[in-house]
Amino acid sequence: MTNSSVFVAAAAVISITVVAPRASEKFDTTRDLPPNCSNHPAPTENIGAQLNKFRPVQMPFSTTGLSTREVQMVRKLVQAGQYLESAFWRESDPQGLALYQQLADCRAPMEQNIRHYLLINGSRYDLLEGNKPFLTNTRYEPGHALYPAGITRKEIDDYVAAHPSKKNEIYNPWTVVRRQGKDLVGVPYHVAFAQWVRPAAQALRDAAALSDDKAFANFLRLRADALLTDDYYKSDLAWVDLDNHKFDVIMAPYETYLDDLLGVKTSYGVAVLIRNPTESSKLTMYKQYAAQIQDALPIPAADRPSNAGHPTPMEVMDAPYRAGDLRHGYQAVADNLPNDPRIHAEKGTKKIFFKNFMDARVNYVVLPVARLLMREDQANLASMDGYLTTTVMHEISHGLGPAYSRVNGKQADIRESIGPIYSGLEEAKADIVGLYGLNWLMNKGVLPKSKAREYYASHVAGIFRTVRFGTAEAHAKAEMMEFNYLAEQGAITRDGRTGRYAIDFAKFPVAVASLAKELLTIEATGNRARAENWMTKYGTMPATLKAALDKTSSVPVDIDPITSFGETVR
Repeated sequence: MTNSSVFVAAAAVISITVVAPRASEKFDTTRDLPPNCSNHPAPTENIGAQLNKFRPVQMPFSTTGLSTREVQMVRKLVQAGQYLESAFWRESDPQGLALYQQLADCRAPMEQNIRHYLLINGSRYDLLEGNKPFLTNTRYEPGHALYPAGITRKEIDDYVAAHPSKKNEIYNPWTVVRRQGKDLVGVPYHVAFAQWVRPAAQALRDAAALSDDKAFANFLRLRADALLTDDYYKSDLAWVDLDNHKFDVIMAPYETYLDDLLGVKTSYGVAVLIRNPTESSKLTMYKQYAAQIQDALPIPAADRPSNAGHPTPMEVMDAPYRAGDLRHGYQAVADNLPNDPRIHAEKGTKKIFFKNFMDARVNYVVLPVARLLMREDQANLASMDGYLTTTVMHEISHGLGPAYSRVNGKQADIRESIGPIYSGLEEAKADIVGLYGLNWLMNKGVLPKSKAREYYASHVAGIFRTVRFGTAEAHAKAEMMEFNYLAEQGAITRDGRTGRYAIDFAKFPVAVASLAKELLTIEATGNRARAENWMTKYGTMPATLKAALDKTSSVPVDIDPITSFGETVR
């Protein structure tokens, strides 16, 4: 990699086909109306206005350079993903899915808007409004459909305290908790969602038979087995070993974004990926220094196990199809997986950058927001290159820091120790440790110090983009906390006359270092109370920032991806 660029996108952004927002068509809603079109809960907000906050963007599947067998293989991978999309809806909001399906043939603008917003959120809960239900007669369930309706964390904790032998079953990341009389039971995902995971596994096997890449085909077969057992360990090891391959997939329940109750239950996520070899080759430098950054973190050596010798596969991919938690809500531009600490300790993780999604985000959201909120000279510093570089460091940093917490002298799972705010805490840790690592690379002369202002401005521009998504979302919750802490430290200031924000470039790296130490220490100690108090103290949006964000209404909050494969859910 050169010092001036991470991706070619820094110099020339790939062409993205933009679809104009869907205009409301005029229908005669009284003639030939399908049944049940008017039999639905009324909206609690202006759905049309909410939809206008998302910019439709085409994410096409290009067959250029692919053989007939490869095209057939990709279609089989998509088919597998479509079945897992169906399982995801049952994890998230089965009642929302029933309404989504009910409105499929309804032509009136209101019904089409409701259906479209159900698709964007993957539920009846509006992420832009703090998970507030956007339809009447709907109650938000913090555990979505992964737990019995109405159950509380205290009720679960009390039950586990009285039945300690049931803890593993209840806290298992791949079980749905259900009531059975007075008892709570954990039903394995492969049992609860057998109707969808079985055909998904078969589609993966069919794809493996079409692949000319033996290692990739072997992984697909292992992942098919994992879907039918909920044991992803062996297939995850094989997945991390895949490096420099033409195709890849994310196809597993990894993230815990749906679980605001215990913070441990995963949900199915899918991405079908085609490698960009030119851009991927430019990530080699980062692979060389990940272990050294780990050794330099500001926590005791016992809490930063060595990553030396671990492979660090990084790929720049286009994603022509995504489903599950990668399709609904926040549109991720990168991922660092798997999340299993055993894999972290043995192999490390894989970092994937979704180039088509990243290009869309930066061009249509990040840079326009920066021009509206930041001091003009600093807004001009924010760039595609700067944003991509900080994103690379963010994903690397998911794999840095403690692998486990130390609780009462014993090793404990960090997710379980921290609880439902873990996702937000971990996103903040990745952000801040990424910036800390970026400073380390600049201080070592690996990256030029002259780029520091560009990197910092790009990250702050990204903060303004993310907090517009609503602080119920994990990334937004994380970056709201970061903003408030950096502002408290004087690293971000506001001009009362113009209302614009500016970075104090001298204070910024100092504040980053102190925040990195705090977040890493919280994870290392597994101190749930300290984590909750920290996020509460810094997690509220200041009135001045809210007023500033109101001025960005002309800029979309996020993109609404449109693929060549449509939206299939059964």
